[in-house]
Amino acid sequence: MVLRSTAVSRRFGRRAAALALTTALAAALPGPVSAAADAAAPARPTAYVDPLIGTANGGNTYPGANLPYGMIGWSPTSTRGDQTSTGAANGYEYGATRLRGLSLTHVNGAGCNPGAAGDVPIMPFVGDVTSSPSADTKDAVYAANFSHADERAVPGRYSVGLDSGARADLAVSQRAGVADFTFPADKPANLLFRVSNSLNGSEDAQVRIDRANRKVTGSVLTGAFCGRRANGGVNNRKSYYRLYFTASFDRAFAGTGTWKDGTLSPGSTTGGGGEGYATGADRAGRGSGGYVGFDTRADNDVQMRLGISYVSLAGAEANLREEIAPRASVENVAAAGSRAWDRELRSVRVGGGGEARLTAFYTALYHSLQQPNLVSDTDGRYPGMDGKAHRIKRGQGAQYSNFSGWDQYRAQIQLLALLKPRIAGDFAQSLYNFAEQNGGVWDRWVHINGPTHVMTGDPTAATLATFYAMGVRDFDYRGAFDSLAKQATVPHPDGLSDAGCPGQCTGQRPNLAQYMTSGYAAQDVCHCWGGAAETLEDSVADDALGRWAKLLGRDEQAAYFTERGGWWRNVYNPAATDGAGTDGYIQARNLDGSWVTPFSPGSDRGFAQGTSATYTWMVPQDVQGLAEAMGGREVAANRLDAFFHKADGSWSVQGGDALRYDPTNEPGIHAPWLYNALGRPWKTQATVRQILDTVYGTGPTGLPGNDDLGTMSAWYVFSALGIYPQTPGSADLLLSTPLFPHAVVDRPGRTDLVIDAPAADATHAYVGGVRLNGRTHDRSWTDGSLLRTGGTLRFTLVTEPDKLWATAPAGLPR
Repeated sequence: MVLRSTAVSRRFGRRAAALALTTALAAALPGPVSAAADAAAPARPTAYVDPLIGTANGGNTYPGANLPYGMIGWSPTSTRGDQTSTGAANGYEYGATRLRGLSLTHVNGAGCNPGAAGDVPIMPFVGDVTSSPSADTKDAVYAANFSHADERAVPGRYSVGLDSGARADLAVSQRAGVADFTFPADKPANLLFRVSNSLNGSEDAQVRIDRANRKVTGSVLTGAFCGRRANGGVNNRKSYYRLYFTASFDRAFAGTGTWKDGTLSPGSTTGGGGEGYATGADRAGRGSGGYVGFDTRADNDVQMRLGISYVSLAGAEANLREEIAPRASVENVAAAGSRAWDRELRSVRVGGGGEARLTAFYTALYHSLQQPNLVSDTDGRYPGMDGKAHRIKRGQGAQYSNFSGWDQYRAQIQLLALLKPRIAGDFAQSLYNFAEQNGGVWDRWVHINGPTHVMTGDPTAATLATFYAMGVRDFDYRGAFDSLAKQATVPHPDGLSDAGCPGQCTGQRPNLAQYMTSGYAAQDVCHCWGGAAETLEDSVADDALGRWAKLLGRDEQAAYFTERGGWWRNVYNPAATDGAGTDGYIQARNLDGSWVTPFSPGSDRGFAQGTSATYTWMVPQDVQGLAEAMGGREVAANRLDAFFHKADGSWSVQGGDALRYDPTNEPGIHAPWLYNALGRPWKTQATVRQILDTVYGTGPTGLPGNDDLGTMSAWYVFSALGIYPQTPGSADLLLSTPLFPHAVVDRPGRTDLVIDAPAADATHAYVGGVRLNGRTHDRSWTDGSLLRTGGTLRFTLVTEPDKLWATAPAGLPR
């Protein structure tokens, strides 16, 4: 039966859950624990997750049902009156309260509009199907309004009541799902399968209705991530995966039909046809699908079981069979999903802080752990980057994908390595598998099995080096290192192509021969998004490779890549000026060595989604070197003050100013932590707290911008704990003020990391001292041994800045 809305309230039992931790549960949690921390930690952290956070303000999260790292993400596809668009990058925007279906796949927080997936919207429609839904180009007929008062979202479950009188209640396993659809008993009831209507369109789609067995099956051939954006997007208007689905019902069909483009075929049971990858009028009216009707006069509740696969229809059938019992209800599956999410979210157990803090924290953790996403079936088969089916490697648990590398390597992958090293290892192996199938090329943005080439730099090198430094070993790390080192040193023909540029340049190390000769990516011949940004990104990646090589005992390669990690200096122009007395900025250069002019620190010329003012700080691997280039730590710190404050001294951390900090995008998100290396850690503490308090929050606008596959959420998680990764390729952590009095970070197979700050509250925003494993710690950072061995950080917090703690020059981070 349908679960009524009161049973799935997001805040049901929240306060009770926060107090209900029992002794038995505490004993069941792994590893050594802080009794005080666990006594205050919520027994069910899912009670503090609000999936609607980030669904407005450009966060591009989605509220639908999913599980950690799951393949299926069942969530609404909205409409603003254009069948080829949704009003949001991920199919859902809080302000768009009309939907045309509930789609099976989503990617959390992708920035392109529309971004990716949104495959096979399934629409409960009240009324007779009398025309082709594809001909309904303005979604005037075969869509329905809804109110947020009739919408409920919790981890693993989503329900919505439509103004038409229909209602959907969804719950999922990792690769399958169940649904209850209810309809008004006195009106026609139909389910529309919009098989061609993925967010970006489709090349082909198929649907088949099996009346005898009460099943609907089909597939869609699609891809085209970022394929509609003008910034190089035409290059990505191509297919690279096919999603298969199978849906079975608890009752016979009262009617069937299919459609293609403007033609409706009542009674038909097979159909197909794609929409293409255009947009607006160039695509409207195209597409295919099928529908099934039900007699709801005696029973208005329709139950559906569904499985998906990227390999085959048989794989979808097997995934459904393996993951969901034949008679499992939405309630059963939702309960199992909630338990799965609670297990994942207990990876970090925090206590105190109040309901708003807990909600922001656990929702951020929830968003952080939604990816990577499964692409392998229960039998281990998955779609390769070569277009063929493959099976996972021996010792590999699963094949994962959806790698937003340019975003994730700065925070999300560090959190994954910290909390879920086995998942991180499988993810690393997955990316290596894809690279081997792609001729040795590691793509910087992988969607399902597609190399999309989105963004810039070589983020996989930084990612895998970080995994290894943080103790992840469950992948072929020697083979992966050799392959990434080759990509960084052996030019590839794609590196001379301008296809997809600037936003999706095909070359993963563009014009590598010129880069290695000049020591920088020349703006006029780089075949990249921006020469200055490319140089900085590659410097970070090469420094990470050097650190990895050193850990592997490969001293010659370590020295070589470490030296290349300093090539950021080749695009630092000490004479570049803002015209107001500040000199020294990162600036693009031409092949002949000349600086690209005219120059302005607020310009994005030579950069990717940022300005020189932001990118000048993007040297996390050598902050001391950057400070020296600026004229010393004091000069650098004063400049950093101006990056976070207006001329009158007030804060400027909301974004929108080309000369100051932008919390909505990745190139500068590490900047608040740079004060530690400049000998002013109290300013890191003040700046991070200001961002936590004013940029992040609860409600739909609770994220500053695109979540970018958990990156912005991971920034929040780290910052709330008072720790942050210092630089890619390292396990060192920078320290700041924890938000919570107590936290336990579960370390699978290792001693837990306990963070105690008993005085933590709104007024105690500064660090007065730290003890590490009982000993005084007078540095604003810890080396990798803390993550290798675990232990306890105990913070003494104070209400005013302590300008003596962790300021000795000899003890500053690099």
